[in-house]
Amino acid sequence: MPPLGLIAGEGVFPFLVARGARSAGRRIVCIGLRGSARPEIAAEVDEFRWVSIVRLGSWIRLLRRAGVSEAIMVGRVVKTTMYARLAWLHNIPDLRTARLWFTRLRRDKRPFAILNALADTLESEGIRLIDSTTYTQDQLVTPGVLTRTQPSAAQLEDARHGWELCRQLSRLDIGQSIAIKDKDVIAVEALEGTNAMIERAGQLCKTGGWTLIKVANAHQDMRMDVPTVGVTTIEKLAAARAACVVLEARKTTFLEREKVIELADRHGIAIVGMA
Repeated sequence: MPPLGLIAGEGVFPFLVARGARSAGRRIVCIGLRGSARPEIAAEVDEFRWVSIVRLGSWIRLLRRAGVSEAIMVGRVVKTTMYARLAWLHNIPDLRTARLWFTRLRRDKRPFAILNALADTLESEGIRLIDSTTYTQDQLVTPGVLTRTQPSAAQLEDARHGWELCRQLSRLDIGQSIAIKDKDVIAVEALEGTNAMIERAGQLCKTGGWTLIKVANAHQDMRMDVPTVGVTTIEKLAAARAACVVLEARKTTFLEREKVIELADRHGIAIVGMA
């Protein structure tokens, strides 16, 4: 079996993929996105190299040289870095990336457009991105109440009311999460990401008891765009006095499922999977 390529961004998800793939007998060649991936990922794989996020040509050369024909791309890249002052000086693209940016992505630089362009470019070079949950199926959110802590009737009503609102925001490619209480939307996720939105919701709703709803992107591609919830998310929710989390079942991944559910119960936060 050829080695599995792992394109690693921020967080725990790359570690879970590496461990799952190794348990399945795959040899792993990992390229870590500099400024996003954790250095410790190198100890979880067979080969490791750092790459720049804007040097797609080097991704392809390193993976092809290692004999990779299948790859998984996981881990967050902080979107706000794209808009930092002098961002291009810190991330000088290679010719391959620049060509992609100024041709195919010239008029549409939304995340799903960028991810699809990356996937197509890799595949044109014989490197096919596969479902990023292939080796982490045990971490997917399942339908129903997943914690011992049960949601209140009011929280379930907020979940039902806010679900379609959140789906509509996703279809418009604005964000994938909202904070809601008593059918009032407290905060909407945009470029800042879920964790920052949680902090803002806590500032706006001092009484607490609100519900976070998080859905998959309407344009979701399981190869590269799977929403995640980890220990950090629960810690942020607890600090912001949230009481319930509603996640899209089968399309959202826990980052260490048992730890997340145990921590949620410890803080009295209910987790609900909705389909």
